[in-house]
Amino acid sequence: MNIFKIIDQFQQIDGDAVGRLEYASRRHFMSKVGSKLASAAIPTAFAAIVNKAFAQSAAAIDVLNYALTLEYLEDEFYKGGLAAANLIPASDKSIFMQIGKHESQHVAFLVKALGAKAIAKPMFDFTYKGAFADVFSNYNTFVTVSSALEDTGVRAYKGQAGVLIADPQILEYALQVHSVEARHAAVARRLAATLLGMPAMKGWITGKEGAVPAIYAGEDNMTQGGVNIKGLASKTDAAVTEAFDEPLTKDAVLAIAGPFIKG
Repeated sequence: MNIFKIIDQFQQIDGDAVGRLEYASRRHFMSKVGSKLASAAIPTAFAAIVNKAFAQSAAAIDVLNYALTLEYLEDEFYKGGLAAANLIPASDKSIFMQIGKHESQHVAFLVKALGAKAIAKPMFDFTYKGAFADVFSNYNTFVTVSSALEDTGVRAYKGQAGVLIADPQILEYALQVHSVEARHAAVARRLAATLLGMPAMKGWITGKEGAVPAIYAGEDNMTQGGVNIKGLASKTDAAVTEAFDEPLTKDAVLAIAGPFIKG
């Protein structure tokens, strides 16, 4: 990310923006906050100005609140898992601590960016109406749900890219979050493959995986950009689909996530 470019954009919208941040020069600004920005999953220091500058369209606000709902869900899920006694083995705890930190940062950014327009955090049922009754007492179940949530989140962000074309800065930030969620998904999928004895499950999605059909609907798509990719480079159909991720519509995502939300 070009921080100086962003500052220039802020100045065009509000000439006092940098002054209110109380930094005498760009060099001084970078020395003060550069390390903090580098360690965060998203640049939270700019969230308030992002709200004023870029999140005014109804479409952007709707997408950000949609994303916030999913981030609330993931954030609370990892908080619950990390707080549960004897759930996550010591060998894996650092993984979920780091993922949890990222999700908390995503929530903080979206809440700050939306300001008064941010939706309230819902109540969650992480048992998925009883389907995952032991989610916080059985590590295998916890990792299964983690993998499902992360795979859904990746496809959810991708599905809103077209909506944000008119809000390019918000689209840029959404893509930054999207790539981090994809890294989470790869880690969770590899853990699930090992724990559940599913060697065919990889860090990426192969075709239309059958464990939770709704999450992987459309992942067996064999047409990309109008080109039929079947048998591309003499590879099997499953192998070819691994090279392409598919989006999920908002309605599809909300149908998948709905049983987690109590209100």
